[in-house]
Amino acid sequence: MVDEAHRSGFVAIIGAPNVGKSTFLNRVLGTKIAATSRRPQTTRTRILGVLSLDRAQLVFLDTPGIHRPKSKLHQSMVKAALGVLGEVDLIVLMEDCLKVQAEEERIILGHLQNLKTPAVAVLNKIDKIKPPLLLPQIDRLAQLGRFEAIVPISALTGEGIQELNRELVRLLPRGEPLFPRETLTDQPERAIAAELIREKVFRLTGQEVPYGAAVVVTDFKERRGGELIYLRAVIHVERESHKGILIGAGGAKLKEIGQKARADIERLLGVQVFLELFVRVEKDWTRKSHLIRKLGYEP
Repeated sequence: MVDEAHRSGFVAIIGAPNVGKSTFLNRVLGTKIAATSRRPQTTRTRILGVLSLDRAQLVFLDTPGIHRPKSKLHQSMVKAALGVLGEVDLIVLMEDCLKVQAEEERIILGHLQNLKTPAVAVLNKIDKIKPPLLLPQIDRLAQLGRFEAIVPISALTGEGIQELNRELVRLLPRGEPLFPRETLTDQPERAIAAELIREKVFRLTGQEVPYGAAVVVTDFKERRGGELIYLRAVIHVERESHKGILIGAGGAKLKEIGQKARADIERLLGVQVFLELFVRVEKDWTRKSHLIRKLGYEP
């Protein structure tokens, strides 16, 4: 029997780089499936996360940060983000309340003008700002007349998340769940593992390395009756100098990346993980369409 009160739909999370979209998705789902860091452009592809509530199911699509692209890789990221807007039931525009990224906002609003899809504006990082300073930003967004609601939140602490979820559910169309209730994501476990490894590269290396790094899991095998996962991954970088930075003196940096990534992967999978990491140079891969495709991104 169809539950006529149930609501479900796809919700795109869009915004400029580094506004907290992936942190929000991880917070809402209660587990980490998307890489996060303080560096912009951490998310490179569309990541789906499913939140099943008593009378609703929200299927979130976390997207790369929208910006003016400067490389073929960045072009593919922006294309992936904008490509979901015409395919969803609801749009969440997330902004950093500490700083308005005016150029990125203009790009996004320009695309929203051509859509009839309902949208909610979210001001993130309110844990770092005094409440009176939020009012001008709320007024500015309200004057645009494009948003069904404007909700301040902190994806880091969880403040405002329940209020936001209520607004999103209110705006979703009526319908049965789109995924089984136990579904968390459509991403295979090896893809999430690759994201978690890449996150550690972002967090633990210098300014240049992360943007030229991609992770490909080449082996993902169960052993000891499923009690152990053997995981082999290759970190691809653009330059020999980046390879040296990633490996570090005596292999210390690569070991640290592996230890921290393995801990996250074990929490995700609930089993012991044996992780082997290797580093390979793919010269200037972010500028070459065939290498971007080879490493799992669409130019």
